[in-house]
Amino acid sequence: MPIDPNIAIGAELPVQEFSWTSSDVQHYHLALGAGSRPLDERELRYLTDGKPQVLPTFATVAANFHATEAPRVSFPGVEIDLANVVHGGQEVTVHQPIPPEGRARTTTRIAEVWDKGKAAVIVQESTTTDLDGTPLWTGRSSIFARGEGGFGGERGPSQSVELPDRPADVEADTPVLPQQALMYRMCGDRNPLHSDPKFASAAGFPAPILHGLCTYGMVCKAAVDAVLDSDASQVAGFRVRFAGVVFPGETLHTRIWRDEGRLLISATVPERDDAPALADVVLTLAQG
Repeated sequence: MPIDPNIAIGAELPVQEFSWTSSDVQHYHLALGAGSRPLDERELRYLTDGKPQVLPTFATVAANFHATEAPRVSFPGVEIDLANVVHGGQEVTVHQPIPPEGRARTTTRIAEVWDKGKAAVIVQESTTTDLDGTPLWTGRSSIFARGEGGFGGERGPSQSVELPDRPADVEADTPVLPQQALMYRMCGDRNPLHSDPKFASAAGFPAPILHGLCTYGMVCKAAVDAVLDSDASQVAGFRVRFAGVVFPGETLHTRIWRDEGRLLISATVPERDDAPALADVVLTLAQG
């Protein structure tokens, strides 16, 4: 059986030890579309040589930035065809601003496996420290595996973030470049769903789709630029639920509401009647 929750839940994945450089950070930001305002000093903070500021969402790619093989969904108690998997949700909490270069260690465990009937949701939790043990960031991510439910497990919680019943305080449009997915895959996610038209068609999509984590980073950057004066150090955490696909060449329309100690956000695709891209989006502001 592809999923055995008795084996999967609580299983520890191999520890990852890795490093990154300021060039990796610049590369990541460029893959999100940074640099589109090349005369804006605030925009150039993301691309400064040596000491670029680092978006907290870099945490999602740091450990695997130089991977060149397609990922495998193969964990203890879990063996799933990559074509049946999409990202379900992502959350990152940074315990200090991420340095522009460093070495770190990540430990990860499978925290939950939910049975949604026709699909399964697998949740991983990770902790990243520097090599001296100082906490850098923690993460929580989920994948949605189509056709892998029905194994008799718990359905799991259903939580949503209620947006204010008023117009958004800020709105922003971010173009998704036609080559955006091809650039982002160079950050370590070589899933052919984002680059191979035949693979995407076999998975049920009319064309390769944008990486969910690329949308994740682009919307975080849009909020930082629109509300926080392009200062990534003001972000303590960022969590989302992936609510729909985004295709290269489309637009991300971001609506942002200021709330106490956080920003509430929605992201939609106006070319498809505001089809949802991200939902339940919360950007937590750093204290002090």
